[in-house]
Amino acid sequence: YAIIPPRKNAKPWKDKQARSIERNELLKTVKRLGRSLWKKWSGYHRRSLVETKMHCIKLLGDKLSTRNFNSQVNEIHARIAVLNKFTELGRPHTQVVS
Repeated sequence: YAIIPPRKNAKPWKDKQARSIERNELLKTVKRLGRSLWKKWSGYHRRSLVETKMHCIKLLGDKLSTRNFNSQVNEIHARIAVLNKFTELGRPHTQVVS
């Protein structure tokens, strides 16, 4: 099922189709729990983090250059290693000063 947060000013739909009923239930849940708690409860933050990471991987090249599956796996591993190194270099290293 889709984990898409409704707009902040979303109104319930009036028709009785299955998708409308599901959306209206989602609106009730978001209203009952609150937007931030609903996002944590539904796992939306994890989805968002994964989408952001996939976007970063695609920035390194959206196509694979090799044809062999094992070579493609190695190519993806190399891209992930580069991305992890870039992330490590960009992360601040904090130390407690006493």
